[in-house]
Amino acid sequence: MIEIVESAIDTAAVLADVQSETSGAALLFVGSTRRFTGELETERLDYECYNEMAIKKMKELAERAKSEFEIESVAIVHRIGTVETGEASIAIGVGSPHRKAAFEAGNWLIDTLKKEVPIWKRENWTSGQSEWVHQSQ
Repeated sequence: MIEIVESAIDTAAVLADVQSETSGAALLFVGSTRRFTGELETERLDYECYNEMAIKKMKELAERAKSEFEIESVAIVHRIGTVETGEASIAIGVGSPHRKAAFEAGNWLIDTLKKEVPIWKRENWTSGQSEWVHQSQ
């Protein structure tokens, strides 16, 4: 499961996608819109992407993770459009025989995705200001 969606992410489906009889560990990471960035109060985030390239890069990351870590499966779902505070903007699932590899792969996936996948976000603050920021923030 590698998807870009415009509505709420079904986190249960992401987790179910990486669970199996051979995976002793199933990890689910959910990144959501936080209320504060430093002292600025966030109203919402707006995400945009180059869809075809983002999907291609996410698939490449999943394959790299499977070759570099002892994991069996990867699921990545990223939301675009407006994401309100408290809502999920990304869900990453990892299935592995052992928990250590699942945690390592999950951490690598989110960090690398933010650097390499063409998805952009605009922070909209309650002050009425907004700013496009690098996805890794």
